[in-house]
Amino acid sequence: MATSSLLLLLADGRFPAGAHAHSNGLEAAVAAGRVTDLASLEAFLAGRLATAGLVGAAFAAAAHRAVTSAGSADRGTTLALLDAELDARTAAPALRAVSRRQGRALLRAGRAIWPAASFDDLPATPGGAHQPLVLGLLCAAAGLSRAETATVAVHGTVTGAASAGVRLLGLDPYRVQALLVGLADRCDGTAAEAARAADDPPERLPAAAAPLADIHAEAHATWEVRLFAS
Repeated sequence: MATSSLLLLLADGRFPAGAHAHSNGLEAAVAAGRVTDLASLEAFLAGRLATAGLVGAAFAAAAHRAVTSAGSADRGTTLALLDAELDARTAAPALRAVSRRQGRALLRAGRAIWPAASFDDLPATPGGAHQPLVLGLLCAAAGLSRAETATVAVHGTVTGAASAGVRLLGLDPYRVQALLVGLADRCDGTAAEAARAADDPPERLPAAAAPLADIHAEAHATWEVRLFAS
């Protein structure tokens, strides 16, 4: 399969890794009255790009670099450091659990699609490795570049929440897609920044935070009835 087709496959919300079940924090933001229309959805997505989008894409690109760079002395050690650093950057326990849950689902899909690829370097942490690390290894197995890996990660940051906005707020899907088109340059810029940052050691990777998103995630985890898992 051509590289461009593989990029589209991994970026597709229908890829069997459970992403469709998550609103990326939007459900809680809607319930709190912070996202009510197209304009506030755009602001929410822009905030996601600048924080979770940049951080997740940088760690995915760094994981890709760890398993593809010539002369890598100890991939397992580097990936374990990346996992620990990403854990430290994810303040909310609910979000840490979601990231590891999505990582397990993504790894299951990766093993089924690329059975010849080795994922044994991923850290054997309780709950599994964080989703961005697994994504980095899957993209490497698919033959994608580090920049393409960051693009896939950033794409997932906004499209899942945008799709959830249609369901949660009854927004016009055509206008939501137009909103995503308007964010395309910003997405590309975030992916490029993340790919460049992957050259840094794990402790110097981006650490942009969104405290309100952490609070919303913890509140959402206590709900007995909810449409999305996160």
